[in-house]
Amino acid sequence: MKKENRYFNRELSWLEFNARVLEEALDKSIPLLERLKFLAIVSSNFDEFFMVRVASLKAQVRSGDATPDPSGRSPAEQLAAITRRAREIAGKQYECLSELLPALEREGLAITRPSAWTGAERRWLELFFAEKVMPLLTPLRFDSPDEDGRPGFPSTGSLRLHAAFLLSREPQPAARPEDSRGAATAAAGGSDQGLALVQVPPNLDRIVRLPAEGPVIRVALLEDIVSFFGSRLFPGWKVTESLLFRVTRDADFAVDEDRADDFVAAMEEVVVDRQNSYPVRLTVSGESEAIAERIRVALGLEPDDVYALSGPLDLRGLMDFAQSDYLPSEKAARLRDLPWPPVRSLEPSEGSSIWDEIAAGDKLLHVPYESFDPVVRFLEEAADDPSVLAVKMTLYRTSGNSPIVRALTRAARNGKQVAALVELKARFDEERNIAWASRLEQAGAIVVYGIASLKVHAKAALVVRREEDGSVRRYLHLSTGNYNDRTARLYSDLSMFTADEDLCREASIFFNMITGYSAVQELRSLAVAPFDLKSRLISMIGREAQRSTPESPGLIMAKMNALADVDVIDALYQASRAGVRVKLNVRGICTLIPGVAGLSENIEVVSVVGRYLEHARIILFGNGGAEEIFLSSADWLPRNLEKRIELMFPVRDEAARRRVRDILSAYFMDNAKAHGLQPNGRWKKLRPAEGEAPYSAQAAFYETVKRRKALEEAPAEDLQVRRRPS
Repeated sequence: MKKENRYFNRELSWLEFNARVLEEALDKSIPLLERLKFLAIVSSNFDEFFMVRVASLKAQVRSGDATPDPSGRSPAEQLAAITRRAREIAGKQYECLSELLPALEREGLAITRPSAWTGAERRWLELFFAEKVMPLLTPLRFDSPDEDGRPGFPSTGSLRLHAAFLLSREPQPAARPEDSRGAATAAAGGSDQGLALVQVPPNLDRIVRLPAEGPVIRVALLEDIVSFFGSRLFPGWKVTESLLFRVTRDADFAVDEDRADDFVAAMEEVVVDRQNSYPVRLTVSGESEAIAERIRVALGLEPDDVYALSGPLDLRGLMDFAQSDYLPSEKAARLRDLPWPPVRSLEPSEGSSIWDEIAAGDKLLHVPYESFDPVVRFLEEAADDPSVLAVKMTLYRTSGNSPIVRALTRAARNGKQVAALVELKARFDEERNIAWASRLEQAGAIVVYGIASLKVHAKAALVVRREEDGSVRRYLHLSTGNYNDRTARLYSDLSMFTADEDLCREASIFFNMITGYSAVQELRSLAVAPFDLKSRLISMIGREAQRSTPESPGLIMAKMNALADVDVIDALYQASRAGVRVKLNVRGICTLIPGVAGLSENIEVVSVVGRYLEHARIILFGNGGAEEIFLSSADWLPRNLEKRIELMFPVRDEAARRRVRDILSAYFMDNAKAHGLQPNGRWKKLRPAEGEAPYSAQAAFYETVKRRKALEEAPAEDLQVRRRPS
């Protein structure tokens, strides 16, 4: 095959992931409020996609760069294809919303638009607007040309909701000759037509509950209130047309890595600059084509960059609405998934510590099915244990009021040596990271602000402790996901606690490499990107191909969020040609083409989209019967393998290995929430075969951890009964 036909386009593959997310919103078997959440996820994903990926392509076009991507498309061709597919998905998204809103109203919860407000509601909202909203509004004139002759456009920031009003001057009574002041005022007003922009206050609740008039709980949207009553802001003028709009701006620009004198200040500048960077998309809601066109021209956007949406803008807000408590609990429960409360695990027995538990053998944690609490406890006990000497940790994304950061702060104040490598370049979390990094420094911790030109995406925490016999021992936590207690309730990740001396020793070397001037050292157990992780992956894929025979074909099973590294894909193609069975679970982007004769006929690709965001990275190699299993922080993307600090670590404990293998295998048994990638680039929803029961991997995981917990808590005599052969 031609080289350009060997790979799908990365951006279009990402859009197809969002089409799969949207399918969950379209699935009538899913409760209504959960479907609403999936609509919100699509909107949130689209915002980041346009701010980063589309912005990058537009920058290439502006610079005249026509270099094709691995699929053979130039930046301009990619943008055209993205526009077509993005419009299709957005259209289906709003069709879905138009079905969900009436269904929710039938259940007693109505999101109303102005045309549905009753007279009493309008009167109440008018008073609400006058007292609570209008004092916060600042109308901005939009009528003066800039230096290029285009109408001047006020600063609107990025992703901020605005209302726009097209105005005409109300007829005025004839001025008396002596009223020179009135004449001067009129002259200063300029034209008899104008356009004004008003930002919807971001510090007010977007959902406004209306006075109850019946069994249905009715709410209005703040932007609709501003748009409907906004004419009160312009006395002497008549609003002829109005429009709600939102500008998406370029967020794909990097910090000045040379600002070593004040890297934090450089990052703060990046956050500020995003609000007024190049516009990449204009979304509008309303009937006024004239306003939309004037804003488009002023922003310098093309017609294809304008998305007219048939409903409320910024559906991200539906996430909070879906999780709200507007409805009575018993009614809301019917509109949500059955709860899966995290199972508490790795709880030390009475009289033992977490150090005793880890020293007894490696411990695996599978969130959100199991509680994230053991990770928090690991660091809290390190903070308070007088025998702990030091804590070293990488931090990429954490929650706002993070118990992890609180524990590290307490450890530093308790005299432990705390070293935290804080990645300030974690896109869209920069402000939060700067804030709690400052708190750590104030508490006495050693804070390292990332590494120039590389993002530190590895997840590791190392505790150094003096044992009772006077020896020093290390305890290690390695993870596929972030140290974030909030996302640990939504993201599916795996992590491991270990006191394995080999892994702990290499983790110490790893921390020295990324915080100091230690030369890059070759490690036997840990693989570190960008130094050797990619080369070791490709080497192990090649080894599998070499050992594969028709009688004993090789096996590669892997789970990741994204696969787009051409070198890794080519190695997988080579393995497939050698007869290796390759089973890939890829949540999002996949540019590998499966099922092509002579290239990839032995490669299967599935994707699972369910109530939790699949985030773990797992790799298994058959290795001629000496099976190897790894967990990793890295996806198989060029940025992860070549431009980030990432870790891949082995799972050696036999019980942990069996558990990880079962988890990985379950994804390829899923026939309820899985899609299979076809050679034409389409994803096909997998269904149970005739006579086959539906199987959801995520549901199975939860049942498994519940059973394990029940076995752990069962009395000894009960366990004997359970284990007795039938």
